[in-house]
Amino acid sequence: MSVTIDLDNACPEHWTPDINQLRQWLAPVFDLTAVDQNITLSVCFVGESDGAELNRRYRGKQMATNVLSFPANIPSPLVEEMAQTPLGDIVICPPVLEREAAEQGKEAAAHWAHLTQHGLLHLLGYSHDNDQDTAIMENLEISALRKLGIANPYLIG
Repeated sequence: MSVTIDLDNACPEHWTPDINQLRQWLAPVFDLTAVDQNITLSVCFVGESDGAELNRRYRGKQMATNVLSFPANIPSPLVEEMAQTPLGDIVICPPVLEREAAEQGKEAAAHWAHLTQHGLLHLLGYSHDNDQDTAIMENLEISALRKLGIANPYLIG
């Protein structure tokens, strides 16, 4: 399996991880979910105004959020023709993420890792639309973060 990450930083005034850091955070999710094909995904960092616009347009919410995921939704016959499976886009808003980490008493890097993994799990088809799906997704997040030496984020803050 190989993972290609396209990175776009539209928020250079904030600290953001590089591709190597993203790979380190995403690897445990790929391991736990047994992804075995060649993958490509996009990670984009946006400011609050762009984050708010995306959240309004695609979720009907009037504020920026920490992470959004946009699955590729490419028809299976077309994906079968491709050398890499496009998963979609993860959009992270660093100002919101930083504020949340401070408010919740979380280490910023740990919150970054968690939200990056959360976005990937959405691209892989996981959701938190009901209690059962939430439990599955949160358990995967907890396990993936544990592999990085990061504590359960649901017990902090």
